[in-house]
Amino acid sequence: MGKTKKDNENDDSIINKEETEDIPYEQKIQNACVIAKPMASKKLTKKCYKLLKKASKHKTYVRNGLKDVQKRIRKGETGILFFAADISPIDIMIHLPGVCEDKNIPYCYTPSRADLGAALGLKRGALLALVREKEDYKEIFDELKQEIRTLAVEL
Repeated sequence: MGKTKKDNENDDSIINKEETEDIPYEQKIQNACVIAKPMASKKLTKKCYKLLKKASKHKTYVRNGLKDVQKRIRKGETGILFFAADISPIDIMIHLPGVCEDKNIPYCYTPSRADLGAALGLKRGALLALVREKEDYKEIFDELKQEIRTLAVEL
């Protein structure tokens, strides 16, 4: 049986933007998984979301969702990969940072899947998003790529 409209309204997986914006960055970091490294700083996170908002206007340049991103990386697509750090269980996507390092794709973790989904223009949260380069947002893309490559992973 399918869900009725009333069931969808009560569904916890649908996220309200106002609720996630009220939570401070520091609290979102506390909800993050221990192995979510390198984590984007507050300033870098805002830049990431800004890039995602610009890129989401061009649907063919943004990939989101685990299966789609895995398939595209396997086929050779490149760009910047953003992971949500508050995923549970983290095991479903823990193999992807290794794949990104092998394929030389820069990646970082953002503190909230709800904010990641909101930046993509979705009503639901997003596990990860792959943004490909496009002329419309090339400047911010290149700047972010350099900043993400210089992020240090704590040992």
